[in-house]
Amino acid sequence: MFIALLKNMRPKQWAKNVLLFAGLVFDRQLTQLGPLKQTALGFVFFCLLSSSVYLINDILDLDADRRHPVKKKRPLASGALPLWLAASAAAVCMLVALAGAFWLSTAFGILCIIYLALNFAYSSWFKHIAIIDVIVLALFYVIRVGAGVTLIDVVRFSPWLYVFTTFFALFLGIGKRRAEIQAKGGAHTRKVLAGYTAEFLDQLLLIVLSLAILTYSLYTFSAPNLPDNHSMMLTIPFVLYGFFRYLYLVQVKHSGEAPEEILFTDRPLQIDLVLWALTVLLIFYIS
Repeated sequence: MFIALLKNMRPKQWAKNVLLFAGLVFDRQLTQLGPLKQTALGFVFFCLLSSSVYLINDILDLDADRRHPVKKKRPLASGALPLWLAASAAAVCMLVALAGAFWLSTAFGILCIIYLALNFAYSSWFKHIAIIDVIVLALFYVIRVGAGVTLIDVVRFSPWLYVFTTFFALFLGIGKRRAEIQAKGGAHTRKVLAGYTAEFLDQLLLIVLSLAILTYSLYTFSAPNLPDNHSMMLTIPFVLYGFFRYLYLVQVKHSGEAPEEILFTDRPLQIDLVLWALTVLLIFYIS
């Protein structure tokens, strides 16, 4: 049951919470022990909070998940995880996460509550409304970045990164919907898909892709905290490849229904992310 519980807490989804480190890295405080410790603790508490949300959502969507061709294999839907244990674990994770969040920072705790409330609103209403659903999904990513910023005293964090995160998250959310439409049976397991067509989603993908690339490019040479030699522009090719690779996986390979699965399985994308991260660290902390 412990293994089933851990699986239903979706530790792979914790990769999204790495965005909490954006403020630390891009404000050039990664080498400072105090801010690093504060952000690491925030990451742990946010992971517990997000896991409580996943458990609650799976409880609320239990009947629908049992009819889904893939989700029916989840521990709760399959019966491997008892309902009482899932509910108890969700309550404990939520209480510990919120208590720890407010202990770290009042602003961080407030953003955690906003994240929690928005998740419940999404599960109840927003996920059934076309366009609104992907906008709310994008807000979850922006909240993560903002939550990380509240944990430290930022001096040089650029607002451009909030804008880029928004378009990046929209790209992932729209790609997810595009993959769900082309997946067998997808239209029967998620009501919001009735409000989309593949052509419409392809147009949205191109729009947010263009805006994301433009925003990141503007950040690399206009943000006030970057090196004067504009060396941050060297990271643009990695960002371009990352977006193009994901678009290729969605439209050609017909994957993308679970973005976190792509992150853990697609080797070219993994290599690209590592090279981008190493380049950023080299520019910020060594050059």
